[in-house]
Amino acid sequence: MSHNNLVTSIKEKLTAALNPTHLEIIDESQKHAGHIGAKKGGHFAITIVSPQFVNQSLIQRHRMVYEAVNELMKTSIHALSIQAQTPEEFSK
Repeated sequence: MSHNNLVTSIKEKLTAALNPTHLEIIDESQKHAGHIGAKKGGHFAITIVSPQFVNQSLIQRHRMVYEAVNELMKTSIHALSIQAQTPEEFSK
């Protein structure tokens, strides 16, 4: 899967699962060229804002993101950097 298609697929899965009010996905794979894990999948930085994160711990929020992209983690994603916030946290 090309990196552009992968970003689109990540966006679709996160949108369907978490209905974000803000979503930014940055492909950082080029920063990891030569890293052994880079051959197995891409590296992405995600900023996601969702009302579903209200009253959820940071660990629970990350689990929700990982659950949404679970199939891609097995095949196309090697690493995620996640910033998961509520709308109130994001607006500050």
